[in-house]
Amino acid sequence: MNFSSWPSLLVVDVEGNGTNPPDLVEVAALPVREGQPDTSTAGAWLTKPRHPVTPFAARVHGLTNERLEREPSWEEIADQVHMLLGVSWICAHNAHVEYRVLSAHLPQWRPAGVLDTLRLAKVTYPDLPKYSLDALIERVQPDLSAAPAQRHRATFDAYATAQLLIAMAAHYDTWDQLVAAAVPPGLPGAPKPEEEPTLW
Repeated sequence: MNFSSWPSLLVVDVEGNGTNPPDLVEVAALPVREGQPDTSTAGAWLTKPRHPVTPFAARVHGLTNERLEREPSWEEIADQVHMLLGVSWICAHNAHVEYRVLSAHLPQWRPAGVLDTLRLAKVTYPDLPKYSLDALIERVQPDLSAAPAQRHRATFDAYATAQLLIAMAAHYDTWDQLVAAAVPPGLPGAPKPEEEPTLW
């Protein structure tokens, strides 16, 4: 895979407050450049949700209402997040979730395309019993020594997802092949089905 052929791409991860639909409590956006995660230009934000964090969500990511009390509201950071995301491609694990939540919080934003490492893993490793982020980390054994924070925090999960994407991309020769394997139907960037030939 020639990584220099890739368009601008950020691996994103979000954490929510546990409600449905969720309020965001953390967003991470990690650029991938030349086949490496670029932590020097990454963005990470904590935000105080409109509605309290549920006990279950706090147990998962460790972000309690007390921890978030003095963080900015979403309205205070939305423009910064939108500016970093721009019109780049994004990648996430089970990307429908990140795309849906970010789109709800950034109505004017639309990425160039959406790669899903969950979908990509099912094509790349068709015989795995599970395709969770933890299962893929165990299978691929990426180097996470430089990952910030810990599992279930947005910065860690974005870094882990970036390393998984880079590892799986090595199984494909071109960006177009990667897109065909990794973009879910109906999301931005999905290859358009070939039109049936007509007589006219």
